[in-house]
Amino acid sequence: MAAADSPSTALRRRDLCSRGIRLAGKMRADVVDLLDSYVEQQGLDASASVAAVEGVPLAAVERWDEQTGTQRLLENLAAYRAFRALLAQMLEEQREQLGEADAGLGRALAAVLLQVSAFAYHLEELLRLESRGIPGEEGD
Repeated sequence: MAAADSPSTALRRRDLCSRGIRLAGKMRADVVDLLDSYVEQQGLDASASVAAVEGVPLAAVERWDEQTGTQRLLENLAAYRAFRALLAQMLEEQREQLGEADAGLGRALAAVLLQVSAFAYHLEELLRLESRGIPGEEGD
């Protein structure tokens, strides 16, 4: 039996997927709350969409039936790495420009950044289990 097909690998994959799903749900709720707080604080248009943020790859779910699991993981990893970089930049700008009154926003942003980093790690682990390796990050 190949290493990628062993029972322990299947259990590890299932565990990673279960934890990843729970983390994704929590992360989504926290991102929505963060976006709502940020929009309110900045007086921005509440109809703004996170999907339209420059630099974050669009989800390609319409092609998922044509892709392998590894291709889906790679696309998601690229998107979450881009999202992580965007959040890190936002956090840095927030720390430089905003004062103590905005500390709550900074903490929320840091928490979401940590969740996105953890989710990217989950995707990397799933890719390792697929024995495909992990593509390097640009700029690392």
